[in-house]
Amino acid sequence: MGWKEAAEPVLTRMPAVRRPEGHVPFKRKLMWTAGILMLYFFLTNVTLFGLQSGGANDLFGQFRAILAGSQGSVLQVGIGPIVTASIVLQLLGGANLLGLDTDDPRDQVLYQGLQKVLVVLMVILTGLPMVFAGGFLPAQSSLQLGGLALGQTQVQLLIFAQIFIGGVLILYMDEVVSKWGVGSGIGLFIIAGVSQRLVTGFIQPAAGGFFFDWYRILTGQVEVGSIISGEGLQALLINQGHIIALLTTLLIFGIVVYAESVRVEIPLSHARVKGARGRFPVKLIYASVLPMILVRAVQANVQFMGQILNRQLASMPSWLGVYSQGQPTGGLFYYLAPIYSPRDWMWWTANVAQEWWQVMIRIGIDVTFMVVGGAIFAIFWVETTDMGPESTAKQIQNSGMQIPGFRQNVGVIEKVMERYIPQVTVIGGALVGLLAVWANMLGTIGNVSGTGLLLAVSITYKLYEEIAEEQLMEMHPMMRQMFGNE
Repeated sequence: MGWKEAAEPVLTRMPAVRRPEGHVPFKRKLMWTAGILMLYFFLTNVTLFGLQSGGANDLFGQFRAILAGSQGSVLQVGIGPIVTASIVLQLLGGANLLGLDTDDPRDQVLYQGLQKVLVVLMVILTGLPMVFAGGFLPAQSSLQLGGLALGQTQVQLLIFAQIFIGGVLILYMDEVVSKWGVGSGIGLFIIAGVSQRLVTGFIQPAAGGFFFDWYRILTGQVEVGSIISGEGLQALLINQGHIIALLTTLLIFGIVVYAESVRVEIPLSHARVKGARGRFPVKLIYASVLPMILVRAVQANVQFMGQILNRQLASMPSWLGVYSQGQPTGGLFYYLAPIYSPRDWMWWTANVAQEWWQVMIRIGIDVTFMVVGGAIFAIFWVETTDMGPESTAKQIQNSGMQIPGFRQNVGVIEKVMERYIPQVTVIGGALVGLLAVWANMLGTIGNVSGTGLLLAVSITYKLYEEIAEEQLMEMHPMMRQMFGNE
């Protein structure tokens, strides 16, 4: 008996959101999407019951914009467990260790069940250290729950139960959006988190808000010094003025939108219907920017491990990591930590305590990890989402289309696709990784990470395309049959 036969009774019984029967009207899809979005914002503002006020350290830190959720809320773990489970499944599938054929309906059910089991397991493995490792989510020493007196251990178990429920909820919220709404839940939550931080970065009436800081500069409440001097120029560009952050934010928007429109179009014609022609677009960012979530999730898990070791080990070896105020300042974990802002690498300022060569090593590792990791995970993403040359060739063949000048054969179409898809996938993945590091190094409005901003812009662009397609199919019902959505 193989593992599939042994695990089938469990995997097939995992709770799942029922797929809609037939076509879901566009307005109803928007209602489901808006409802889940409102529920997401509501849950991010529900504080964990039994948590001490203040003193909690966000383990995800700068990764929070990517992994969604909110520190100290029911959605403490965000989409981290879903992303980590996807990484594990992609690695196992890429090595062909699962033996699952995603074209087989039975194997599809097993794959989805296995993904849910892994997500639940990751929720447990992520939540346990946060609650019981000490200091990350400090629990109250005692708590009265009705007429029941709870000790600290019982309060910690109560906090963990809330985190577990939140992790499972976000899993099924994502599934509801994917089946009944527009786009995907993961993308929706990332857009929500990044947009919230961007808007806050612009309009918050406190230090750090773009408009508020410029109001104080123009009214003379803040002295930035002479523009000619180095300190004055630095204050306007980076500290109080946020000019570089504004320019970087606008440039990322423009570059991503432009890159989404750059494509190689392969001409197609219908084998039986004369005059019926089309084009298959191979975009520059063919695998989208979603593989960047996987790359940053790996880095987040590495830093998560370093934080736990720092708390649990009485004296961590200096070569492994030196921490100050919860952040690595030396050792291996420092060099593996991504660049978050200009203050992390401008060694000529007083903000950086490390030597210039240490900063350069960190930058080099971050760039290499993002570029190489972006290319590798882009390849995995294309292969596991049926976007590779073989799967694309089958889809074109099944639609009755062919490439003019070539025989109507799957193998022939696949060879043509192999000229473009693998190369564009690698180039696009590496380019997105380079853009993410560049945006982090220059900073953005609201301290949104470069990867988070890239994801938000790209996902929003794709969401716009999907909404336009949905509206087209609503206006012309025959289009649904052509796209296979009927």
